[in-house]
Parts: sequence; structure tokens; C-alpha cells
Amino acid sequence: MHEQESTRLGDEIVRLVRMGARFRGMFKTGDLGAEFSALMLLPPLRAMGPMRVTDLAEFKQADPSTVSRQAAQLVKAGLARREADPADGRASRLAVTEAGVQACERVREARAAMLERALADWPAERITAFTDLFEEFNHAVEALLRTDPTTPPREPA
Repeated sequence: MHEQESTRLGDEIVRLVRMGARFRGMFKTGDLGAEFSALMLLPPLRAMGPMRVTDLAEFKQADPSTVSRQAAQLVKAGLARREADPADGRASRLAVTEAGVQACERVREARAAMLERALADWPAERITAFTDLFEEFNHAVEALLRTDPTTPPREPA
């Protein structure tokens, strides 16, 4: 990749990140009783089943203390519950409740609606191409983060 294109791509990524909070604020999910960042723990829990907070933090590439605080929000809101870890009775795992499944679905639907609005004028084949390239980009970045010894420690989620 040429330096000019990598600079342009980097600028666009920064632009997307800057818009993140405003974009999240447009989601019409109602009050689910937890911060958006805590709600983002629900999809992996729903997909992969109950897990320890430390494992969830590793999966999310986030600081375990931050994920622990977010998990507490989910439990308080009734969106997740703590249960004994069958592998170690002294430890607990976080599991999604039925209310958490419903919240996860509301967030997914709100995100899909926002993206549909943003991409309403795009032809379907362009959306597919962009999605494929974005997925490939994310895989490449994840692979770099896993294998590059100079990768800095995780940032708080």
C-alpha cells in the first residue's frame, strides 16, 4: 500500500471512531439499564454461552477491570446473571438472561436500521463488496494484534 493511501485510510478510520458516540446515541433502544459499552458484552455471551469475565475481556480485547464493571451493570439491569463455573466452583461465569437476549436483539435491530438508513442509496452489490472488504480488513488487524510483539496493552473498553 502506498503511504498516501494508508494515510487516507487512517484518516477515515479516525473519522469513523469520532462519529461512534454520536452514532450510538442515535440508536432507538430505550433504556436497557446499562451503558452501551456494557450492552456490547451481550452478543458474544449470547453466541458463545456463559464465560468468565476474564475470558470475556480477552475475547473483547479489553481491560478485565473494565469488563468486570460492565458485567456488574448487566447483572444489576437483569440482562445477565452470575452462575457457578462447573470447572471451578470458586469461580463464576456470566450468562445472558432472557431479558439480555431481548436487549441484544433490540441493539442488533437498531444497529441494522441505522446502517440501512446510512446506506440507503448504495446498490446491494456495493454494500456486499464493502462488507467483504471490511471483514477482511478486521481479520488482518486482529491477526496483527495477536502476533505483533510491539502491540501495546489493551485499552479500556
